[in-house]
Amino acid sequence: MSLPPGLSPETISVLVADSNQTQSQLLSSALRRQGMFKVTRCRAELSECMSVLEADPADVILLADGVSHERQQLYELVRGTHSAHPNTAIVLLLDSYDRELVVNALRAGARGLFCLASLPFKSLCRCVSSVHQGQFWTNTEQMRFLVDALSVGPAVHLVNSRGEVVLSPREEQTVNLVAEGLNNREIAGELSIKEGTVKKSLLRIYDKLGVSNRVELVLYALSHREECASEAKEEMVTS
Repeated sequence: MSLPPGLSPETISVLVADSNQTQSQLLSSALRRQGMFKVTRCRAELSECMSVLEADPADVILLADGVSHERQQLYELVRGTHSAHPNTAIVLLLDSYDRELVVNALRAGARGLFCLASLPFKSLCRCVSSVHQGQFWTNTEQMRFLVDALSVGPAVHLVNSRGEVVLSPREEQTVNLVAEGLNNREIAGELSIKEGTVKKSLLRIYDKLGVSNRVELVLYALSHREECASEAKEEMVTS
């Protein structure tokens, strides 16, 4: 069978975590028929995911949002799985989503958000391949939700674990423009520099902060901003 465009010929180990056994079986069978996926199944419960992953590690977990009515339970499942197996990419399979779900799922450790109802199965295959290669899978609206969650706050000043500023003023300005949702061309216009210069600057920023792409940069900045806000509140209480 020929591979769908954009897929790697290597075998990718996939764990389908879904408490709906009928849906889980159908999805697993469809993936196996592609010829490039090794598929196992379990219920969408943290203990079961841990047990299966310990015995047979997976490259990618497809986690159905059957518990989405219990949002905290879903986030704990994503967070717990990501914490125990950080090299396993988690894709959340959604029927629908909103800003709160998108932001918290990505912050918990999900690398992809895939809407089964609106996208074809071939796109799911591309999604699995993409996250396995280290990329994020989000659509434009989901990325906007993430950017909006950051841009509603003050400008971000990123520091390392010792509280030392690691970015130059121009690099911090670039991060804040990314946080406002501007693309490279728009950032270049704002800073009166070439688009290629923006790309090089972002690569330096990624290297300094230990991130690899735009989504991780926004997540890093969002987490740092909330840490700073929490510290500021503690100082106000103790002063």
